[in-house]
Amino acid sequence: MYPRQIRQALYEALEDSPVVLLNGARQTGKSTLIQGLERPASYFTLDDPAVLAAVQADAAGFVQALKGPVCLDEVQRAPGIFLAIKSAVDRDRTPGRFLLTGSANVLLLPQIADSLAGRMEVLSLWPLAQSEIARKPSSLIDRLFAGELPDRCAFDRDDFVRRLVSGGYPEALARTSERRREAWFESYLHTILQRDVRDLAQLEGLTELPRLMQMLAARSGGLLNAAELSRSTGIPQTTLKRYLALLETLFLIRQVPAWSSNLGKRLQKAPKLFVTDQGLMAHLQGLGEASLSAALGLPGRLVEAFVHAELSKHQTWAQTRTQLMHYRTSTGMEVDFVLENRRGELIGVEVKAAATVGGKDFNGLRHLRDTAPQQFRRGVIFYSGEQVVHFDEQLVAVPLALFWEG
Repeated sequence: MYPRQIRQALYEALEDSPVVLLNGARQTGKSTLIQGLERPASYFTLDDPAVLAAVQADAAGFVQALKGPVCLDEVQRAPGIFLAIKSAVDRDRTPGRFLLTGSANVLLLPQIADSLAGRMEVLSLWPLAQSEIARKPSSLIDRLFAGELPDRCAFDRDDFVRRLVSGGYPEALARTSERRREAWFESYLHTILQRDVRDLAQLEGLTELPRLMQMLAARSGGLLNAAELSRSTGIPQTTLKRYLALLETLFLIRQVPAWSSNLGKRLQKAPKLFVTDQGLMAHLQGLGEASLSAALGLPGRLVEAFVHAELSKHQTWAQTRTQLMHYRTSTGMEVDFVLENRRGELIGVEVKAAATVGGKDFNGLRHLRDTAPQQFRRGVIFYSGEQVVHFDEQLVAVPLALFWEG
């Protein structure tokens, strides 16, 4: 079993919140994590037809019959249970009464009767981070804000290629051959895009979704242009937006909003779109370990997806609370990622697949610094070299291996 760094945050939430929801895609290890907690609790999964039938027949009666702390797995299958939980919590707000998991972002489901605002803390469990796979606990976001960086990190290209194509799902990592890993990704996508989509949206035969996922994988890391995507896929924009919302609800894709010094302009700018797991993205693009190892360079968009996935995971346990955004001006100056903490301080993050970094590679970060000099703390370029190289007091090149060598 891999150590999950969100475990401590989960314990802390159970100490003072009557309801805790652990959200995340299927097969990220939610059930394994909650069943391994060192606390007594009854366990029920709504994947069990009998349990699901009982909840759907009488959610209030099911909840009222529960005694002591309880874990309810896959609650997205019966959104009506949230109203019953609210009623129970309003009568007894004992911390840690309900630990819920969901393989869809239940707060985005139109069927949910109550969000349990003020009663529930929501945590996200993404696929395994590289530091979890390496069993080296790390809080990279805290270290970036503190400026705590090593002098170097060993980097092996073949090892990195394996990390790119394997992704972070525990089951995919357990596959011993590329062929078996491809079979797992294929089966995983089929299950999600057929069963879960049908359950959540009451839609049958969504033949466009597998092709749409391939199109999104090819565009991962780019600005979301719904009009262009609609033309390319032949899917009407209204339907396309519904599909994108559905895929985001299932944690298959994620939109990264734009950063602007003017808060009012942020919502007007286009978000960047990412497939949430780089291994899944590589599978959708037909990229394998052998082909990537033989290529002269590394695919930049795939490496960027890798960094996006890692930053998203580290956000869930970092002491420094941050928003993940991107930066792009009308003149084309851009920074791949911007981390903004609650005080408005910024870390700019650029991603380079190359093994060398030059001064001009920092142009986007310099522009961000000039735009918000009082907020800018540090500009970082992740690259496939080994040395940590400081270009000035605030701009630094950092090996990608920092994510697992820590």
